[in-house]
Formats: sequence, structure tokens, C-alpha cells
Amino acid sequence: MFLPETAVFCITLLTYGAILLLLIYYVLTLADLECDYLNAQECCRRLNFWVIPKFGCQALLCAMLLICGHWVMFLLNLPMAVWLFYELQRQRRDSLGVYDPVDIHSRGLLKVHLRNCMIYLGYYFVMFFVGLYCLISALLKGDPIKRHEDDEIITGF
Repeated sequence: MFLPETAVFCITLLTYGAILLLLIYYVLTLADLECDYLNAQECCRRLNFWVIPKFGCQALLCAMLLICGHWVMFLLNLPMAVWLFYELQRQRRDSLGVYDPVDIHSRGLLKVHLRNCMIYLGYYFVMFFVGLYCLISALLKGDPIKRHEDDEIITGF
């Protein structure tokens, strides 16, 4: 064991929460672009800044779950890490990043990016609650009420 179970799931929940907030930022930024409140270059610059940190958080989360021996959670997180890596490798060499200002309007990728953000939001919401369940079950492992004798109940806070 690398870390205690509760610490692993606390870090997992914090990571999921941070990625969820980042995805909400993505949706708001893409919606601003769709309504012409933001130009394409500024929008893509803002979004591309967070692509690698998002992948890094997901990769570190997978590595931590693998090292700590939480195989089911690791296997649930692995497809998203692989997809984010594929998304990074799929971008063209002459583009500015995953979100390219030229392609976002000319090729109609704005709707595709919005759809992908919604799929990511759904995935991370589900994983947030799975992680919350794992954290609660890790906290409740064993007897949460310490009993010294049959008639005496002592709670430790």
C-alpha cells in the first residue's frame, strides 16, 4: 500500500472535482464562442492551456490507483486516460492544439467539442459518485463505534 485507502479516495475525489470544474469552464468557454462573445483564437488559447493538465491529472490518478492496488477503479479510469492521450496524439502537426481556431469554425468542430465536453461531464459525474461511494465505504470499514464492553458504547471523535 502506497497510501491509506481513505487518502487515496480523498485525492481521487479532489481530482474528479477539479476536472469537473475544468469541464464546466470548457463548456462555458465554448458556449461563449458559439454566441460570438469570444473570438476563436482567444477561446482556443484558453482551452488548449488546460488540455495537458487535464490529461496529467487523469494519468496521475490512474498511476496512483494502480500503485495502491485499486484495480477496479484503475480499470474504470484507464479508458479515459487512453482517450485523452489519443486526443493529444490525434492533433495535426500544423494545428495550435486540440482546439484549433481555424478548424473550429471551418470544419464545424464546435458542436463536436461541445458534445465531447458533455460526454466527459457525464463520465466524471458518474466517477465522482463512484469515488464518493468508495470513500464512504473505506471510512466505514470495520466497526465505526468502538465498544469496550457490552454495556458501554464509546464513540471516538
